[in-house]
Parts: sequence; structure tokens; C-alpha cells
Amino acid sequence: MAGHTENSITIDAPLDLVWEMTNDLENWPRLFSEYASVEVLSREGGTTTFRLTMHPDENGKVWSWVSERTPDREKRIVRARRVETGPFAHMDILWEYEEVPGGVRMRWTQDFAMKPDAPVDDAWMTDNINRNSLTQMALIRDRIEQVARDSESASVASSR
Repeated sequence: MAGHTENSITIDAPLDLVWEMTNDLENWPRLFSEYASVEVLSREGGTTTFRLTMHPDENGKVWSWVSERTPDREKRIVRARRVETGPFAHMDILWEYEEVPGGVRMRWTQDFAMKPDAPVDDAWMTDNINRNSLTQMALIRDRIEQVARDSESASVASSR
């Protein structure tokens, strides 16, 4: 069995702002609560290879891995995959952005499989990813919507 998750959230902000903030890798530690750091390793064409490092888990272990990410602004998608797979046999992520009434729907689809010797199985990881995605998406929504409100307030104030 392989793992598959799909999670989405609507962000009340312009598409350009949602796209820019969620694709600004260097600022991910301020956008996501789980990442301690992002180190860009290379940029080739439209693809960025980078190392993500998480904050220590409840046992003090720090998880880190290398991923690559290729945005396609015209299609409003980003394809990402783990290069250093760790406990995963593979991990592929599709980010999709769609303008909808009330803002932008951002959807993450993750397809993966755990290695046979991984400490958890596909079902456990599916539940974990679903739980964590909802938490992180809500944080991202709140942070982007705050920037959108601040920007709107600043433009209203400057037009007075």
C-alpha cells in the first residue's frame, strides 16, 4: 500500500501574494511552524534544490532532508519531491493554486511510500501528514491573510 493525502484551504488574499509567500523558500521558517531552517543548495532553470531542517521533535531528534521544487506560475502548480528520502521510498508533492470566491484555494497532494524498515507504516504516515497539513495550512492562511490586511490598511492610509 502507498500513502496518498489531499488537503486544501482557502486563503482570503490575492493570488500573487499567496504564490509569492508560499514559494519564498528562504522565508519558510517564518511561514511554517515546523521548519527551523531552509538552505538553498542550487537553482537550475526553474528548479530549486534545498535542505529543510525541522525543529527538534518531542524526543529531541532533528529531522532534515533535501528536496527539489519546480514552480509553474502559468499553470499555478508546484511539483516537489524528496531527493534524500530518509524513511520514505519516495515522496512527491503537488501544490495547486486556484482562484475561488473568497480568495485562493491552495491544495497539497502528497503521494509517498514508506520503506519496509521505516519506523512507521504508510497508514501511520498518512494520518500524520493529514493532521500536520491542516495545522500548517491554517498557520499559512493566517499569516498570509495578515499580510494582505496590513497591505490593504497601508494602501488605504497612504491614499488619504
